[in-house]
Amino acid sequence: MRNAMHPLLIRFLPDMAAVSGRERLRSGLGAGVGILLTGLLGSLSAAIDPSLPTLVAPMGASAVLLFAVPSSPLAQPWSIIGGNMLAAAVGMTAVMLIPNVYVAGAVAVGAAIYLMMLLRCLHPPSGAIALTAVLGGPGLHALGYGFVLWPVAGNSLCLLLAALAYNRLVGRTYPHRPRPVTPDQTAGTAASPVGRGFHADDLDAVLKDYDRVLDIDRDDLETILRRTELHAFARRSSATRCGDLMLRGIPAVAPDMPLRALHGLLASEVFGTLPVTNDRAEVIGIVTEGDLLNRADWSRGKPEIGIRQRLRLIQDGASAPNGTVKDVMSATVPSLGIDMPISAAAALFAETGFNALPVTRANGKLSGMVRQADVLNAVLADAAREG
Repeated sequence: MRNAMHPLLIRFLPDMAAVSGRERLRSGLGAGVGILLTGLLGSLSAAIDPSLPTLVAPMGASAVLLFAVPSSPLAQPWSIIGGNMLAAAVGMTAVMLIPNVYVAGAVAVGAAIYLMMLLRCLHPPSGAIALTAVLGGPGLHALGYGFVLWPVAGNSLCLLLAALAYNRLVGRTYPHRPRPVTPDQTAGTAASPVGRGFHADDLDAVLKDYDRVLDIDRDDLETILRRTELHAFARRSSATRCGDLMLRGIPAVAPDMPLRALHGLLASEVFGTLPVTNDRAEVIGIVTEGDLLNRADWSRGKPEIGIRQRLRLIQDGASAPNGTVKDVMSATVPSLGIDMPISAAAALFAETGFNALPVTRANGKLSGMVRQADVLNAVLADAAREG
């Protein structure tokens, strides 16, 4: 579409990554549902006090972030709740202290931005919240700091709850979580597996020098850069596939295996990572020595499920813990296809931090395991041949 446009018009278009029609549809639908629910719940306030606002306009801008770019740091729960409430309080304070409406508006927006950045709850619609507090008129000013609780906090919480439910329903991860660090992940972050890339410390140094707010999570940025690097390498790499490197004969464990039996099996195996399969031989996760050591309670010299792990399982919505593999295993683990190129496997290892991953056939059944070290050695060998 851009190629068919006049060059002058192209200059005014932001250089955004293209998204699918499906993503556009679920973003727009989600925002509409979120605003509708927030408005309906807000209308209940009119039954209590007709003078109370039911819905403030900046919620429309918040909906754009929560439903269209939910992975943005600006769209996270602390950003919308903390940012909006802080901005509302700053705006009301400016109204009370500064007679000139324009000066009050300027001070409110500027101070809100400064404080949001300081408290790490920057949320662009909050600037409109601060200005709304100043320009809202006598009726709104009469609410005083009550404006912070209603409608601002109430609207923000309703919209956030809608975003939490909707994004999970459509398969998105929200709130956006930082890259998980597994017990087997080595200290620090390794350099690029192709041997010519950047170290994580290099990215941190560049971001520090850049000294600007980026509308992207730092881990997401690193992932994109590493995937780009690996994608470029994949175009030049050999035809080595995961099936060529996988180890066969690794024993699989059932999710209901007792932890004591798992301990004995891991102690007898040189391979410190075991696949977890269901009764149809489909991979449902992996369990490592680190999982057993870090997620089980060893206070009595035997692996048991302690209070902290029980609370974590309850928070994740897992079934009641009973001292079995399912209580300590890593369930959100990507599988490698037999025909997956080693460059793609290297990207998954770099993102997840696991030392080994299962290899599955097209039907999801276990074929073997691939170690990170074997993949990296194969990638480096390809890089040496290329260079």
